[in-house]
Amino acid sequence: MHNHQNGLKTTLLLGGMVGVLLLIGAVLAGLTRSSLFIYLFALISVGMVAYSYWNSDKIAIRSMNAYPVTREQVPGLYQIVEELSAKANQPMPRLYVAPSLTPNAFATGRNPQNAAVCATEGILQLLDEREMRGVLGHELMHVYNRDILTSSVASAIAAVITSIAQVLGFAGLFGGNNREGGGGNVLVAILMSFLAPIATGIIQMAISRTREYDADQDGAELTGDPLALASALHKLQNGNSRYPLPANDQKVVSTAAMMIANPFRGRDMQKLMSTHPPMEDRIARLENQARAMGQL
Repeated sequence: MHNHQNGLKTTLLLGGMVGVLLLIGAVLAGLTRSSLFIYLFALISVGMVAYSYWNSDKIAIRSMNAYPVTREQVPGLYQIVEELSAKANQPMPRLYVAPSLTPNAFATGRNPQNAAVCATEGILQLLDEREMRGVLGHELMHVYNRDILTSSVASAIAAVITSIAQVLGFAGLFGGNNREGGGGNVLVAILMSFLAPIATGIIQMAISRTREYDADQDGAELTGDPLALASALHKLQNGNSRYPLPANDQKVVSTAAMMIANPFRGRDMQKLMSTHPPMEDRIARLENQARAMGQL
């Protein structure tokens, strides 16, 4: 496993996102000339971190309308996860399937004892058993590397920031001109409504990309088959382009950072702001790993 320095990274990520929330509160305080919003948004920040910590798995699973599955319902999926968990000497996570044609998967939960792995119906149809094993190895390593808590909490806070930023835009448009100097506050509020979600995305992206590379490598070591994951990623890239998730659904957007592949159609701006590294780079790294293992 990689040494991710997750304590420091978690502090930086969540600190940055809480800072964005407090900045929004400061702008609203300027619009209303009341410091109440600064304290309110500080309270929201603490509340969201605490709520997301204890409910991170439920939030992500609910966002995809996923349902729990048993060994009898998905014997192949269950057997792979059970085998890989035992090989890593870790507890077996709960398994879910999301009713979506978009081929993707993600892991969630605050620790290995409270983890869940979710696969879409699309990925179960698209990948063969060997490729699915590669994907599940990747997701389990996210759990074992303690990546998931940070991503889950960040996703929940990101959703709140985006929603509040939209409200902020309306507050600037309809509340800023009632006071002397309101015009300047209107511009600040509208600017913040655009910049806050972008800043949040950049903060998530800065840490998420490194974790994806590491989960690819560690997952391939767990399965002993880097080429299986490389093949799966190639199929997922094409499959998500064909059956993308709706980019206007904020619940889905917040969960997307935890998925193994970018679930949206590959437009230029989305590629720029994606929390996922370029798929070509990930595949190339896995092929190099296979060479080092004497498989190519």
